[in-house]
Parts: sequence; C-alpha cells; structure tokens
Amino acid sequence: MKNLTVTDWYRQFVRTQVQPGDLCIDATAGNGNDTALLCQLTGPTGQVLAFDIQEKALSSARRRLDALGLSDNCRLILDSHEFMGNYAAPESVSCITFNLGYLPGSDHRTSTHAASTLRALASGLSLLKPGGLMTVCIYSGRDTGFEERDAVLSFVRTLDSRKYLVIQSEYVNRPKHPPIPVLIIRLPPNP
Repeated sequence: MKNLTVTDWYRQFVRTQVQPGDLCIDATAGNGNDTALLCQLTGPTGQVLAFDIQEKALSSARRRLDALGLSDNCRLILDSHEFMGNYAAPESVSCITFNLGYLPGSDHRTSTHAASTLRALASGLSLLKPGGLMTVCIYSGRDTGFEERDAVLSFVRTLDSRKYLVIQSEYVNRPKHPPIPVLIIRLPPNP
C-alpha cells in the first residue's frame, strides 16, 4: 500500500459519495485540487461551488480547472465559506470539502479562523442532503491553527448522533502536528 496523505484518505470517501449531476461545495478552494476532483465526479450535468476569500487562490483554481477542461460546471466565488448558505438551498448538496489553514505557498496570516469556520460548518450541515458527506481536514500547528483545531473538534463532538455520523482519524506516528481528517455524514431520517 502506498503512503496515504490525508487528502488521499478523505478523497477515497468523496469518490464513493459524489455522483454525476450532484451539487457539491469546495468550502476552501485554495489551489483547486478538491474543486477539480468534485468537477470530475459531478460531470457536465452537476455543479460545484468553490469558495475562497483570496483572489489569488481563485485564480490558481481557475487555471487548474481550465487546464483540465473542467471550468463549465464550476462557479468560483470570492466570499467566505461561512456564507455558502447564500448560494445553495438547504438539503441540496451531496458533498462539502474543507481544508483548513492557509493557502500553500502564500502568506500564513491569511488563513481560516475558528469563528468563521464554525459558522461555515453549521451552514454546510444545513445544506447537506440526507446521506450527504462533509470532509474537514484540520491543519494546525501554526498561527491560529491550534485554536481552530480545538474549536472544530469540540463542535463536531456535539453533533446529534441521531442526525450525524462523525468519524475522526489521526496519524499517530507522524511528528509536528499532522493534519486531522474528519468525516461527517448526514444520516437519513429514521422512518
């Protein structure tokens, strides 16, 4: 087995979840890696909404999508992920991905923060359709990362177990605060 990165790990679940025609959200577009994957999986009949607060990130994501021929079913949105509820209807989204922290190769002072991330997670949960998946990759160790990590992990522990399945994983033998992947599945209502 190859050495799995945290993104390799959660993308296996995303590939199982997302179907052609789905509506998906990349809550932290960054360089567009998850955006591109979601566009490939939703196909020409689906749609991906990709959020970032940095024009630099969205430009990078646009270049990646253009190079892969995936721009037609994606809307890049210069806005905070906490406002994703303004762009999608409740219970309409199949999958939402979050990669917390900062844009690789850019200024670390511009990063996700606990308060807006918690609002984004709550908004995203209301957008997930029953059976929908949210992935949250928590990068900590720099700047505000520890505060955000602790806030997110506290938040997901409070989610109603009758409505959500929350799975937290960790790399126990990696030094220097390895990323923490969290999966949240919105459970279908009990009959």
